[in-house]
Amino acid sequence: MTAIGVNTFGAGFGPERFTRGQALARRAEAAGFDSVWVGELYSRSAPVPMAMLAAATRRVAVGTNIAYGVGRTPLMWAAEARDLDELSGGRVILGLGNGTTTMMERWHGVDGSSPAVRMEELVTVLRKLWRLHEGPVSHEGRFYRLDVRPTADTPPPFRERLPIYVAGVNPRMVEAAGRVSDGLVGHPMFTKAYIDDLVRPALAKGAAHAGRDVSEIAVCGVLMCSVDDDLDAARARLAFAAAQYAASRVYDRLFALHGWTAEQAAIRDAVRAGDEPAILAAMTDEILDAVGVVCRPGDLAAAVARHAADYDHLVLTPPPWGLTPEAAEAATVTLIDGMSERSLTSA
Repeated sequence: MTAIGVNTFGAGFGPERFTRGQALARRAEAAGFDSVWVGELYSRSAPVPMAMLAAATRRVAVGTNIAYGVGRTPLMWAAEARDLDELSGGRVILGLGNGTTTMMERWHGVDGSSPAVRMEELVTVLRKLWRLHEGPVSHEGRFYRLDVRPTADTPPPFRERLPIYVAGVNPRMVEAAGRVSDGLVGHPMFTKAYIDDLVRPALAKGAAHAGRDVSEIAVCGVLMCSVDDDLDAARARLAFAAAQYAASRVYDRLFALHGWTAEQAAIRDAVRAGDEPAILAAMTDEILDAVGVVCRPGDLAAAVARHAADYDHLVLTPPPWGLTPEAAEAATVTLIDGMSERSLTSA
């Protein structure tokens, strides 16, 4: 059975933003969701809202999709994860990604080369630091070097193993998830064909390289859901959001797999020109049906079920581009309320 989660981003400013996020998380927990998730960007962190959501809930897992692995040292990731896991009573899923090469270099000031190798090393070091209570940790690697020798008693972590998921789109990063992680965080643009033809083989290759059973590695998807009684308005919102991703060359392989290269070129030209009517025309129903959901509120559970079978975890999110914080929060409420306890337990 697929576990269903939801992204929870509260609107407002100051303390209100956090209390509204907590209210969304409690609403999702009461509705029967398995998990609540947050991300981070150049202006917002993931660990702080994670702590707030953990404190406001009792049952749901609290995850990141994603936090920037390069944004903190391995030591600070391990320390923050220990606190968060203890606060939540062992409910944290740490989803890490690098972002694009441009993000790595311009936002974080690190070398953007070999991102998959960097991620493999980061997760390896995090695993060592998670066991710091067992003794000193030394590491000399390509990207990370540390020598940590505790000067006082170090208590063990709340759980013996922290679930670490790695975000990946292209084969080598998906392979990295197979080598070192407990799960792959998929992208909102993933399709069934892309998962079957590229993601699962790359994940299996990575697992085999590490001598692991690929069945131990969860596949977590992120599904964009645009829900409105006005289906034309819902379609336009999903089309705008998906087009922002489609314009990037990161997704060339996905579009080529489906034979959508010409459509992608038209989408890219429309996005660069800021031509919304052209964006809507270029985003065909075939593309939108493959990457997301457009439906009325009463049809949401059935629409989600058509995608859920491809994943071990599926995280629902409003279209992540083009909505104000208030509109995104209202859309999240619609998603939560549209998934009944019955539909969640049968997904």
